[in-house]
Amino acid sequence: MDIRPIHTKADYKASLKEISALMDSDPGPGTPQGDRLDILATLVQAYELRHIPITAPDPVEAIKFRMEQSGLSVKDLEPIIGKSNRVYEILNRKRPLTLAMIRRLHKSLGIPADVLIAETVTG
Repeated sequence: MDIRPIHTKADYKASLKEISALMDSDPGPGTPQGDRLDILATLVQAYELRHIPITAPDPVEAIKFRMEQSGLSVKDLEPIIGKSNRVYEILNRKRPLTLAMIRRLHKSLGIPADVLIAETVTG
């Protein structure tokens, strides 16, 4: 088994391609291909931790994601944020979240408070 560390973006892409091919063949655990897949996945994970930082989502995007994930509508957010016009102002980035809204969103929807208190991207 010839496996080397991932040093470059080309190494990374090649490893992802090989992982994809191995996953398509669905190797069993403990088989040579299964072991190779496990080792490559570990190497890719280590490379990603060092070279591809994961940033926290924007608060509005986090709310929209949770709405989509849970099948929620603007009407469902009214008890948490306020009347529908207030919900739309928040979702359209026209109004910032208040501390009370952040607390209710965290408690009701389980969105991490540190995500909700982050700066909202304007645009």
